[in-house]
Amino acid sequence: MEPIRVLVADDHPFYREGVRTMLTAMSETEVVGEAATGEEVISQAVELQPDVIIMDIKMPGINGIEATRRILNTNSQIRVLVVTMFDDDESVFAAMRAGARGYLLKDASLDDVLRAISAVSHGDAIFSPTIAQRLMTYFGQTRGAALQAAFPELTDREYEILTLIAQRCSNADIAARLVLSPKTVRNHVSNILSKLQVADRVEAMMTARAAGLGPESS
Repeated sequence: MEPIRVLVADDHPFYREGVRTMLTAMSETEVVGEAATGEEVISQAVELQPDVIIMDIKMPGINGIEATRRILNTNSQIRVLVVTMFDDDESVFAAMRAGARGYLLKDASLDDVLRAISAVSHGDAIFSPTIAQRLMTYFGQTRGAALQAAFPELTDREYEILTLIAQRCSNADIAARLVLSPKTVRNHVSNILSKLQVADRVEAMMTARAAGLGPESS
């Protein structure tokens, strides 16, 4: 099997040397070039056509995110793996929007880097554990907001109870989970049925599940 051809882009020569030494020792990878600036990596990407580019974000001139965008606009077959010290949301999401297939922090182990290079070269996406958790939290919150927007007539509490109805919870279960009295739960359920214009809680459950609520949304 042909080795994965890697281009390393980072403005720190010691880091580039370390990565080159690490990857040269592996039969699975071949370092075909190095770049210290955004302009250099764009030029070398065109000339060398690597399989994977290890891309830092902060470099002189054009930064790594803009370089990623320009490279992929020219050749979408090249895979970009961002390896950086920056773990803020703005950098992570900007890199994703630019088309990066992976995002690792520079404290990643050799095994993690090799696994990421292999993964992105095959078209997969891979992220450092802390980055992956942040993405899961973000998209979970985004999905939750989108689902709640499907029932704008409900209060936050009513939406919470509708979610539990969609999970087949009884009134007693709901009261226990939300620390409410059974009477309060019955009143909320009655309001939900009225606002959704449904006949009973079964129809309310079906309406909620049709909108995406259910066991997976808990």
